[in-house]
Amino acid sequence: MGRRKSPGVTDEVLTRLKFIRCKRQEYFLCLTLNTAGEVISRRTVTIGTLNSTIVHPREVFAGAVKDRAASVIIAHNHPSGYAKPSEEDISTTQQLVAAGLILGIDLRDHIIVAKDEVFSFRAHMLLL
Repeated sequence: MGRRKSPGVTDEVLTRLKFIRCKRQEYFLCLTLNTAGEVISRRTVTIGTLNSTIVHPREVFAGAVKDRAASVIIAHNHPSGYAKPSEEDISTTQQLVAAGLILGIDLRDHIIVAKDEVFSFRAHMLLL
């Protein structure tokens, strides 16, 4: 992407998320990963409005279960251009971490993509 990125976010992951950088609606994506941390697939979970999207654990983890994924990276864009997470972003992430624990699928990171920056929950110690 050639923009400001968070430490720990790989170029492969950024390449797979690049297409949502300038979208005018929020896109919520899930990357499924095998035990080696390699991407199995990328799925668009939901497409929302200018500043929100509805996210439910059932839809986020459906593809991961089908892929028999070991872990997932979730991501969404902020059409506003600012990658800072909202309180809703943080609470949704916490809910998805809990759902992943029940399913045995690790939520490896939540990445927010904006026009000129990327925010990683893991790099900012919001995911442990």
